[in-house]
Amino acid sequence: MRTYLVVIDESPEAEIALRFAARRAVKTGGNVEILALIPQPEFVQWGGVMAAIEEEARERADGLVMRAAGTLFSESGLKPSITVRQGDGPKVVREMIAANPDIAALVLGAAAGGTPGPLVSHFGADPGSLSIPLMIVPGSLDKDAIDRLS
Repeated sequence: MRTYLVVIDESPEAEIALRFAARRAVKTGGNVEILALIPQPEFVQWGGVMAAIEEEARERADGLVMRAAGTLFSESGLKPSITVRQGDGPKVVREMIAANPDIAALVLGAAAGGTPGPLVSHFGADPGSLSIPLMIVPGSLDKDAIDRLS
């Protein structure tokens, strides 16, 4: 089944990328894989503090993907696959693509102003290094524009 991989965070452009991917999945009979990345925490000398920081980041990411999955289901009827992983963003994305041959495209949202974001910058600099298409959705699009394009 054709799967669109969407990396989400708390930014508005992530919501736009998710909407675009969901609309494409519905039209193509596919599915959506939501990936939330937990940044690798900097080393903290005290183990208990480090564990608390990691747990808080995991809970935040879990809440984020659950909200995104709920929105996706209510708007499109799709039940997405959900992955929460810790580590280097580009490396985790490449590992997911390599591990799942159903992933047909990587969908990322670019910020409406300023820098496009670390994943867009990374993969946009060398999109030919991916084995699947890279879809970058401009963060300035509104819902109507996304619906027309997708």
